Amino acid sequence: MSEIRNELKYLPSHEWARLEEDGTVTIGISDHAQDSLGDVVFVELPEVGSTVSKGEEAGVVESVKAASDIYSPVSGEVIAINDALEDSPETVNGSPYDDGWFFRVQPTDTAELDDALDADGYRNAVESEGA
Repeated sequence: MSEIRNELKYLPSHEWARLEEDGTVTIGISDHAQDSLGDVVFVELPEVGSTVSKGEEAGVVESVKAASDIYSPVSGEVIAINDALEDSPETVNGSPYDDGWFFRVQPTDTAELDDALDADGYRNAVESEGA
């Protein structure tokens, strides 16, 4: 079973979101997603200063198996991206929740995260995929 962290929110499309103490939201993909993708070879991230909308495509992650869109769980302005992934996309495989984060958003409304799954809900969604 892949690691699912209790403090995070998840989308059914396997992105995770962490509400930071400063009110920003950090976004990445789950351990289950990186494991399913296999070796990540490229990550396309949104530009700093651009805006993203909840549920819309914000980037792409490519692996040796497939390319998958990255969806934002919140609307807002992109205030940071993980530049380290440009040279080391494999970081997503080794540390999906810490060093392998994708981008950080200044959300327009953090209540949008209320629609995301909690850890138990995400665990159930992942288990039903395998059924």
